[in-house]
Amino acid sequence: MRSQNTQAFESYESQVRSYCRSFPTVFTTAKGPFLYDEQGREYIDFFCGAGALNYGHNPDLIRDRLVEYLQKDGVMHALDMYTSPKREFIEFYEEKVLKPRGLSYKLQFPGPTGTNAVEAALKLARKVKKRQNIFALMGAFHGMTLGSIALTTDAASRAGAGVSLGNVTHVPAPYMFPELDTLQYMETLLTDDHSGVEKPAAVILETTQADGGIYPMPVDYLQGLRALCDRHDILLIVDDVQVGCARTGWFFSFQRAGIVPDIVTQSKSIGGYGMPFALVLFKPELDLWEPGEHNGTFRGYQLSMIAAKAGLEMMLDQKVEEKVRAEEAIFAQAMEKIEAIAPGKIATRGVGYVWGVDLAACDGENAPGTASKRVLDLAFEKGLIVERVGRGNSVVKVMPELLIDQPTLRRGLDILTEAVREAVAP
Repeated sequence: MRSQNTQAFESYESQVRSYCRSFPTVFTTAKGPFLYDEQGREYIDFFCGAGALNYGHNPDLIRDRLVEYLQKDGVMHALDMYTSPKREFIEFYEEKVLKPRGLSYKLQFPGPTGTNAVEAALKLARKVKKRQNIFALMGAFHGMTLGSIALTTDAASRAGAGVSLGNVTHVPAPYMFPELDTLQYMETLLTDDHSGVEKPAAVILETTQADGGIYPMPVDYLQGLRALCDRHDILLIVDDVQVGCARTGWFFSFQRAGIVPDIVTQSKSIGGYGMPFALVLFKPELDLWEPGEHNGTFRGYQLSMIAAKAGLEMMLDQKVEEKVRAEEAIFAQAMEKIEAIAPGKIATRGVGYVWGVDLAACDGENAPGTASKRVLDLAFEKGLIVERVGRGNSVVKVMPELLIDQPTLRRGLDILTEAVREAVAP
């Protein structure tokens, strides 16, 4: 691969940069499921902005709406004042997204990122229940600010906080100990007067752990957790920042379990175009906020509302949820082929349009993540962008945009299969 001019980044940008180290090229343009670098090389994007680009790069409808709004000198910044884009978004969201799904939620616009939404959800839960503790699952990723990083279990991320992280009790995720009834474990923590654990205000979880290694939570587990929270007067928070917006085949990932959380956080693809945007949804009776009690300069950014509404229109008009559920079989078939490369050593998991290839058993005596890093590098050389997640970064995350055409999807999966074969086959 020809060298590219990255001197400005290497000389002046902080060492904290990360993704660029895995994809050493300078990107210039993007469209649909493709990225292009300044040498004109095409890459199939199975990274998808870490879940921020469910509708792909630069979809025409959203781009045109944004350009039109800019050309009209529409209001760009308004804090939480009333604006026409906000009214149009709220009305559309309530009438076309929530009500058809039998949901009744108030909408809160926090700062524009997922961690902003999680922080607001934690504050509200603690305010409503007048308790400090939160239950979170091992393997969780909920953000990188102090409240959300206290929920996150990745050791390296937690170490970066630089302060003690408390008021959270981490409980085993259901996949960790097959012989352990993790719901009964939580029940015991709550009822045993010698558990030493403070009753929480809320339990928070991703219905599919993404950065934790792609672990879809079983339906019966989600239903049991909802019942446990009801029994003990605990709020249930679903973090839908990465696996929401139809990623799992339902607009809200919890729909597959037929449950209704008390609080839901959204960001990433709710912004429609990769625009910074976040929402906190909560049952109306939980709306105990005082005016201005939680705020942020860029809450409800106007361009994001334009893009978000257009993205929701695309999602509904093009029946994206149905498409994702129907095409899940394409991933499942590809994963069977990948597992067959090294039987018993490669595990695959997923739901909808988010899948993982677990290569931990392929590392042997090498450092954790050696095999997955080799797969990532080979895939990139072949024109495919994927990310690594999970314990030891041993899982290759497969997360294309949801509107991708089947030939491109299959081509990307074929590239991944070949990269795995070259990396781990005997």
